[in-house]
Amino acid sequence: MAHTVDTSSASTSRLDLAKMRKIALASVIGTTVEWYDLFVFGTASALVFNKIFFPSFDPIVGTMLAFGTFASAYIARMVGAIIFGHFGDRLGRKSMLLVSLLTMGAATFAIGLLPDYNSIGIMAPLLLLFLRVIQGLALGGEWGGAVLMTVEHAPPARRGFYGSLVQVGVPAGTLIANVAFLIVASTVSTEALYSWGWRIPFLASVLLVTVGIYIRLHIEETPSFQAVKTAGAKAKMPFAALMAKYWKQVVLGGVATLSTGSTFTLLVASGVSYGKKELGHSESLMLWVVLASCILGLFLIPFFGKLSDKFGRKPIIFAGVAAEAALAFPMFWLMDTKSVALLFVAYLAMMTAFCANYGPIATFLAELFGSKVRYSGLSVAYMLSGLLGSAATPFVTTWLLGMTGQNSSIAWYIMAAAGLSLVALFLLTETRYGNIDAVDEAPASAGSTEAAAAR
Repeated sequence: MAHTVDTSSASTSRLDLAKMRKIALASVIGTTVEWYDLFVFGTASALVFNKIFFPSFDPIVGTMLAFGTFASAYIARMVGAIIFGHFGDRLGRKSMLLVSLLTMGAATFAIGLLPDYNSIGIMAPLLLLFLRVIQGLALGGEWGGAVLMTVEHAPPARRGFYGSLVQVGVPAGTLIANVAFLIVASTVSTEALYSWGWRIPFLASVLLVTVGIYIRLHIEETPSFQAVKTAGAKAKMPFAALMAKYWKQVVLGGVATLSTGSTFTLLVASGVSYGKKELGHSESLMLWVVLASCILGLFLIPFFGKLSDKFGRKPIIFAGVAAEAALAFPMFWLMDTKSVALLFVAYLAMMTAFCANYGPIATFLAELFGSKVRYSGLSVAYMLSGLLGSAATPFVTTWLLGMTGQNSSIAWYIMAAAGLSLVALFLLTETRYGNIDAVDEAPASAGSTEAAAAR
């Protein structure tokens, strides 16, 4: 009997792995759809919206107004984080993911049907703003739920890796958004692009939403929420409970994540606008640069997420933020040569720094909070970072460039955002050793004890 193989445990392991892959796939596809919807708007803001919805303004003012509409969603995202966080902590993760995906898809499709400024005047930008706010509300609930579906199901030793897979939705969604615009811009005339071509990427989102909903209908609720539900320990008012116990983690977590939004928005929105307006590059070239950067991100984000399982979340994130600061000026030096090759080098280098920062950050934020308020805590902290970083970056960089005429002002802004993130990160606890299934305790609160035991 010594040679008998225990096939039951091997079979269980294979089933667990298959289940984890299915959950990860559902989260990646869902977040890809959500970020596609978000960034197809960002790309349109940089390339066409200033002419379609704000044509009576000075070009710089028109671009700032387009980006202002882009930024409005980030305020809505914070509201959405509170609302969806409440119901996600009360009713579960899965139901909120379905509602958020449907809401985002409907808003994005409706944007593709909007009349322009020449047709209905001031109502055009007002309707655009309204639908942008709806997008923001949906994304405020989507990201946190998707992260928890993977992190709360993942084996403890691989939480960083599986959490980073959700983050792949950002470059993947941006990649698809830019491919859509690249195809349209390459196949229709400029006049057609401004007339009807820009609508195609928005209308096409309905296909992605359909796939995302189908997959998400076939995933299970997370063990952490089930434990809270079984123990009868659900918070009556999750946001109030969150701010009473974890307000420092919320604030510091948001500031620590600030530089991810500033850097990525520089790459996909402000940088595109700068390359087109200041350096004279074509729309297609700038879209190709973003495309190449996002392809790189698809591989580097899970790579750095995996590294965080080995070395800890904070060291990897810290290195990424420091690299973003170090590359701020070199990126513009390389871009200002107007060399296409160096333009690609600049973007790929900054994308590498961003991936080291962004890959582990989702798991890091999730591990900061106890399971009773984790949906709320994770979502609010991350959406706070978007409000501080992503929302402000296009508007501030456009204003700085218009006021100073110097790209150094943008570089200083990126460095300042990175500096704030480094300080906040330094003040937070390493989280990778915690037990995220504990109902009453935040994983980070046991960090030092468990870290010592692990060593």
